[in-house]
Amino acid sequence: MPDFLMNLFTNYYETAAMILFGIGFTTLLTHRNLIKKIIGFNFMDAAIYLFLAAKGYIAGRLAPIIVDGNTDPSNYVNPIPTGLVLTGIVVSVSVTAFMLALTCRLYDRFHTLDIDEITHLVRKERD
Repeated sequence: MPDFLMNLFTNYYETAAMILFGIGFTTLLTHRNLIKKIIGFNFMDAAIYLFLAAKGYIAGRLAPIIVDGNTDPSNYVNPIPTGLVLTGIVVSVSVTAFMLALTCRLYDRFHTLDIDEITHLVRKERD
């Protein structure tokens, strides 16, 4: 079996994160419906969080909580990736709520979720 396939199978979390990111990016670029674009954006967010969590985990190490006076840093995982993931989740929930609120306002005004149709209607209003 080629080396690159072995690396894909060994790093399956990172591979899954790349596939999820690709699905989200493709959804974001190819769909005109605003709800589908928001879903694609959330797929990309989830992929980034999975990638960061996978990179921050080291098998056999403990959470960085000192137990029994053991202060050797080689026994613990780095807490920064976990903190970044948690912060990112909070921010992405807020951004998603804001995007959905804007989408509701656009639907109330233009009665469509098609971004091309909304753009056409906005240009028609200006003229």
